[in-house]
Amino acid sequence: MKFNKIGAIVGIGICLAGCGTVPTTGPDGRVAFPDRDSAWLKEGTFVNVDNLRQMAPGLNKTQVYALLKEPHFDEGVIGVRVWNYIFDFRTGHGNDFISCQYQVQYDENRLVKATYWKEPECEKYVNPTPVAAATPAPTPVKQITLDASLLFGFNQFALSDLRPEGRAKLDSIAASLSDNVANGERIKVAGYTDRIGSEAYNQQLSLHRAQTVRDYFASRGIDARRIDAVGMGSANPVSSGCPAGRSAAALQCLAADRRVTIETVPVVASQPH
Repeated sequence: MKFNKIGAIVGIGICLAGCGTVPTTGPDGRVAFPDRDSAWLKEGTFVNVDNLRQMAPGLNKTQVYALLKEPHFDEGVIGVRVWNYIFDFRTGHGNDFISCQYQVQYDENRLVKATYWKEPECEKYVNPTPVAAATPAPTPVKQITLDASLLFGFNQFALSDLRPEGRAKLDSIAASLSDNVANGERIKVAGYTDRIGSEAYNQQLSLHRAQTVRDYFASRGIDARRIDAVGMGSANPVSSGCPAGRSAAALQCLAADRRVTIETVPVVASQPH
């Protein structure tokens, strides 16, 4: 039976025995493909990739023929369980192309059971690996540094100690932080002191000031659970070249170390493993 007649044969649903069969597995248990030299169309065809993507278990032979046309080997048509093809794909490099052998296996009801590629790498020309979407870069961390003297008097730290100009500044900051919190960011408030004084005292003073700023933001409608308050004591000084001791000159030089920083930190969702 000639394959140029297959369309009419399949179309009218004549159930004839095939001209022969080919084994679906080889001696080693793997899918067996016929020798390419035995194909009647050795050069293959440039298959419609969209049609090939529609191949799936359960299709009947009429549907497969409509998608892929006649098989390229003299193995029979109607009564056989296997159709073999040679498909060509452009590689994207000039006129270069690759040829791939493709097999369709049918079950006892003449419905597609499975499909196979002789060359596994050919699958990528039909179903290319999707390019993973780039993970959006986290919003840059924003940081505001406030001179402690803007907020508090000397050695002060309580909410009632906040200066009017400090309250006004914190009001302005709180208004901008509301959007950050709504977008899932956390707020980190860190208090710092200069080097003068004991380590324990500086730690407590810096923590109390950070907590006061946190509480002030909460009073302005920001969820306190989204705010972390930490005391850094005299860590991470930003001043330099200051004289030793507690002189007026030293205190003035160390002023930059006495500060409160406010950071907004994006919360990056964990990736599945």
